[in-house]
Amino acid sequence: MEVSMEATALELSPPTILVVEDDAGVARMLSATLEAEGYTPLVACTGEEGVSLAVRTGPQLILLDLMLPGMDGFEVMHNLRGNARTAHIPVMVVSARHDSEVKVRAFASHVDDYLTKPFNSEELLARIRTQLRHVQELQLSPLTSLPAGRRVERAIEERLAAPGLWSILYLDLDNFKAYNDVYGFAAGNNLIRLLARIIDSSMRELGGPTDFLGHVGGDDFILISSPDAVSALCARIIERWDTESRALYSPDVLQRGTLIAVDRRGQSQTYPLVALSIGVVTNERRPVTSLAEVSRVAAEVKRVAKGMPGSSWHVDRRGSDGSDAATPSGASLH
Repeated sequence: MEVSMEATALELSPPTILVVEDDAGVARMLSATLEAEGYTPLVACTGEEGVSLAVRTGPQLILLDLMLPGMDGFEVMHNLRGNARTAHIPVMVVSARHDSEVKVRAFASHVDDYLTKPFNSEELLARIRTQLRHVQELQLSPLTSLPAGRRVERAIEERLAAPGLWSILYLDLDNFKAYNDVYGFAAGNNLIRLLARIIDSSMRELGGPTDFLGHVGGDDFILISSPDAVSALCARIIERWDTESRALYSPDVLQRGTLIAVDRRGQSQTYPLVALSIGVVTNERRPVTSLAEVSRVAAEVKRVAKGMPGSSWHVDRRGSDGSDAATPSGASLH
């Protein structure tokens, strides 16, 4: 049972590299060099524009000049490292400043590499490849290139410690094992990559500048946002999932509307198509103060969502006394 090549063409897109450089000639040269190597370059000519683009697009690497009009490179670093959405992105300084004092200050602001102008293009590309390799190795999911492991835990802990209201979406696929059994793990990886892209683009469209997306592992994701964005985010993510995931099924499965897979006893079983369940934890009605509590409540509300038909979401709105308010949840039949 094969899915068409078009349907499975979900390879990870080329790495995006953001160039923050006010010299138009240098910016054009860097952009052309990156493009020739198969990367996707983005260019910002001011520090303010660089921070905004980094938050909005989530590049895999940033090439940063220190001497910029308005917000200089050090202020850019302060903003990038202070935002959970960009804190993990490696930054390579490309600067005409050769003095040790500036280099020491740059590394103290948590840049990842420092290259002085004029530079050799081969050395630049070698350093870029090294940084991108580190991205894959250091607490980023090798499957989705999203923050993973301790980075996800730290982002949740930082939000818990900050003032204000928040909501944490725990997203998980239903019947994913049956899909893997029918199509194989490579197709299952494509399904996970598709979900990552849908969540990420929906977050950038409907979420706030400090929203955070992490890959917990397997088909599980965490999205940290604000309570007022939850309904729109859940509805958009589910709508896109139910539509776009259909391209990853063969025509006979779509026509039948079910997966037929062999269970652990060797017997054929019928399963629904892969749906998406979202459990939402929030501090709107009661305080939530620990990572362990977030994890426990997320598992509870996700179970409620999984008990609903099709793709669905459920928001925990219990008060401190355990009473439950009307919960704005939704389901979409697959």
